[in-house]
Amino acid sequence: MRDALLIAGKDLRRRLRDRSAYIVGIIAPLGLAAIFSFVFNPIASTHFTATFGVVDQDGGEIAAAFTDRMLAGFAAEQEGITIVPVESVDEARRRVEAGSGSLSDSENGISAAFVIPAGFSAAVQRGEAATLEVIGSPASSTSAAIAEALASRFADEVTAVNLEMRTYLASGGSIGPDTVAEAVAFPAPVVVGSVSVPTRRLDSATSMTVGMAAMFLFYVTQLGVLGLLEERRDGTLDRLLVAPIRKGSILGGKAIASYVLGLLSMTVLVVASTYLLGADWGNPVGVAILVLAVTFSAVGIMAVVSGIAKTDEQANTYTAVVAIALALLGGSFFPVSQVGGFLTVASRFTPHAWFIQGLGDLAAGHVTDVLPAAGILVGFGVVSGALAWAVLRKVVDR
Repeated sequence: MRDALLIAGKDLRRRLRDRSAYIVGIIAPLGLAAIFSFVFNPIASTHFTATFGVVDQDGGEIAAAFTDRMLAGFAAEQEGITIVPVESVDEARRRVEAGSGSLSDSENGISAAFVIPAGFSAAVQRGEAATLEVIGSPASSTSAAIAEALASRFADEVTAVNLEMRTYLASGGSIGPDTVAEAVAFPAPVVVGSVSVPTRRLDSATSMTVGMAAMFLFYVTQLGVLGLLEERRDGTLDRLLVAPIRKGSILGGKAIASYVLGLLSMTVLVVASTYLLGADWGNPVGVAILVLAVTFSAVGIMAVVSGIAKTDEQANTYTAVVAIALALLGGSFFPVSQVGGFLTVASRFTPHAWFIQGLGDLAAGHVTDVLPAAGILVGFGVVSGALAWAVLRKVVDR
């Protein structure tokens, strides 16, 4: 063990004098995370707002049920939704056009408008066909779709009430002229509510930092294992092999150096991104568990890649391909879960996906919630480490 630690210490001192280690391990991931955060954070933080106008040409009880219960209730439940009265259909059209552009500066603009024609309430109470119009713009398609959905929902409620009334009349019952209006205005007996729960998704700054840190971690850990190939190229490996040092100590020293380099890189990134980019990694204990686990898996995988390569140049090429591929599949650049299909399945075979999921679980729960993801990351490291041992033994068995 002492020999392995001495070899690891020698490699660490060598790497810490190399500028490329700082560029790959700290500057590049932190810089890219900052760029992506500044680009995407304004988009992610944008909240939906809409102003809906109502042209009430009817003034009846059914119209009041739509505006006072349906629309007012929707505005009360949804932040950023405003309901305003509009005098005429022509005015509604002008205001929808004025507010249709996302860059519109018109204070009178509205997102969409409802038109309740004259005689609407009377037609509904008589069981006749009634029309509730929606004025929208293709430039505000989301607002128009919401308005159409609200109108359709109210129409479905009115249709259901009329059907019940007709059934009641067919059975010999009698109803008053205001019964339909009272039934429409009556609160629904069953209301679907929502309960907010802690989110398992990271915010924009944290997500970008985590993704870049996970990707460049594989470049950093490869530096330690790469030293074995560089020493073989320079001839210093032969001197190690003839020295009274076990071959396992040589490989162990390279692995320890890779692991420590990865931990140093991740630690600096966590601290720097927290204070410079406002990233929120979560509970430090949970973050430490995941960092230890993902670094272990990265060392094993990169050791396999370096062991397959014949030269250090080949190892650098293989590392670039593997690191980028795993980052793309694992969600370092975008949420793979939103894509679905093959990518979602393939991401489960990458350490990146489990590292990101572990941090998401930590954000929504307790420190112990990271243990499943950490266990899988350790499994990656054990399997790849065993394979790397078999591959790298060929390098030292000469």
